[in-house]
Amino acid sequence: MTAAAIIPARWASTRFPGKPLFPILGKPLIQHVWERCLKAKTLSQIIIATDDMRIAEASFDFGAEVSLTSPKHPSGTDRIAEVAARLRGFRHIINVQGDEPALDPRLIDRVVRALQRDSKLKMVTAASPFETESDALNPNNVKVVTALDDRALFFSRSLIPFKRDSSQPSNRSFQPLWHIGIYGYRRDFLMQFVRWRPTPLERTEKLEQLRALEHGATIQVVRTRHRALGVDTPEDVPKAEAALALPRLRHRS
Repeated sequence: MTAAAIIPARWASTRFPGKPLFPILGKPLIQHVWERCLKAKTLSQIIIATDDMRIAEASFDFGAEVSLTSPKHPSGTDRIAEVAARLRGFRHIINVQGDEPALDPRLIDRVVRALQRDSKLKMVTAASPFETESDALNPNNVKVVTALDDRALFFSRSLIPFKRDSSQPSNRSFQPLWHIGIYGYRRDFLMQFVRWRPTPLERTEKLEQLRALEHGATIQVVRTRHRALGVDTPEDVPKAEAALALPRLRHRS
């Protein structure tokens, strides 16, 4: 296996300061994400990348490998690239967002295997269908539209595409998908990606993945029924706790 997962974690989130250590069902948020990675079958190494000693010490306490990074990184991608640059023997780097506590380990494996199957593929992410209009309209929930072969065409915080004719029947060709916080990169592409300057669309939407599209790179989208459950604000915590508690209730029944 040649895939390593790196989980970027920072304290100073604008919308939710201290988010990685916020307790969810008695554990720090970042621990839930790390435990999900442990259950994946395709990862050889799992590293939490942070510049904050509070996050590092808490991660050491629950047994994680930690890599301290520069406090000057403008994004999580830059943070994981610093760690990836020091790793040897890894062809694929998986960026698992530190605010996805209910991420399905099988989805991690699907992202890794997509990279393993196609040596020309440089970047992979994942997305799931929206179930409610309110989720689709929420600007915190990133939307992606794809080509017929599931290459990403565009990511946006707005609802895309615009449905001009309300009488049109629903079909997958114009339904947006809910972007999930996981990326897979070929290591050499990741190193190239962070050398590019932020691009106009990226600066407008505040979405790093648009930088890859603006430079002509292909991003393959893995479709899943798994629900995205990123914890962006304190108001998202109850939903995350409900999702994490559900398997326990099923097991007891």
